[in-house]
Amino acid sequence: MSFRLQSIKRLCLVLLGAVLLQACNKEYEYVDPTPPSINKEGPTGTVTLNELINSDTSFSFLKAAIDKADLAAVLDNPDLRLTLFAPDNNAFRRSFIAMGLPPVIQVIDQLDAATVRSIVSYHLASEYLPAQNIPTLFPNLQYPTFLNPAPQLSPLLRLTIFPSRSANGAFVNNIPITAFDAEASNGVLHRVAALVAPPSKSLYEIVAADTSLSFLVAALNRADSGRTTIEDGSFTEAAKSIGANLTVFAPTNTAFRQFLAGNGLPPAEAAFAYLPVTTVRGIIAYHVLGVRAFSVNMPTAPTFIKTLLNSGIPSHPGVSVAVKFNGPVVTNFQVTGVGNGGAATVVAMDWNATNGVLHKIDRVLLPQ
Repeated sequence: MSFRLQSIKRLCLVLLGAVLLQACNKEYEYVDPTPPSINKEGPTGTVTLNELINSDTSFSFLKAAIDKADLAAVLDNPDLRLTLFAPDNNAFRRSFIAMGLPPVIQVIDQLDAATVRSIVSYHLASEYLPAQNIPTLFPNLQYPTFLNPAPQLSPLLRLTIFPSRSANGAFVNNIPITAFDAEASNGVLHRVAALVAPPSKSLYEIVAADTSLSFLVAALNRADSGRTTIEDGSFTEAAKSIGANLTVFAPTNTAFRQFLAGNGLPPAEAAFAYLPVTTVRGIIAYHVLGVRAFSVNMPTAPTFIKTLLNSGIPSHPGVSVAVKFNGPVVTNFQVTGVGNGGAATVVAMDWNATNGVLHKIDRVLLPQ
């Protein structure tokens, strides 16, 4: 085994199980979305959100979706304090084209009501959040929506959404907000550039379904040897958990092949069996943040961020991340491990999951 892999093993011995458990139970919130917000600064409009949408012809697609989803009564409710991230007609058209659908309002009629209701519900936060209250913190804060992803578990379970602001713009998840603060009597409306798609798969389901990430699945299996629960440190169970809230930098198969070959091992999935479990656990943990961070939330200057591996080691800086923007869009996203000679490039970003966000990278990150 190379000196570098031995170093990873020594570093990994410092922690892990408790840190992984701490990173869970953040994503889904049990909240009742019906009572008014306790925010003393209430809405200032004279018409409800539903009336606001009905009076604006640029929201005809959204109106059709609200009617199909049977949510007009919610948006008319005077006792609620809501924030609606509202895609206008151009945003719907743009999203339909990206999905390979015709950019016409009839598409909404062809979708089943449950699907449309999920989409609209995910754009609706059960809190009054004018532009000045959208947080600028890293990581961005989460707010409960009206979308219940698992009503069989609880009628009060809510999928959360992530509004944020920075010098590069304002976003909800990774979708730009294009106009702010259309005030209604029961909330506020912000226009968004595209549909904010609700996630439907866990991080593990996304990884397992992607053939370019099969080496990562093999690494997870090796790292979890003898571990079957989050409490005993299973990464796989955390990646499946409805309560997790993580960011995963996922090396592609090509990245893992290069890593294995560089350490004198066969560039095959079976090669993980030659590595100590502790070493593989250290590698996996170094690719995971205990918070959710979309590309648009990342700093533009190289900045060190703690991972699950070194969040309990004050002297270890973590991984360095930096993004470049072209307008409101991230055009370059790189992440660097302390032990890497250069940066890994994110080749696919912002894969939103029910329990986190995944960014695919072209290099395995090394902690030292």
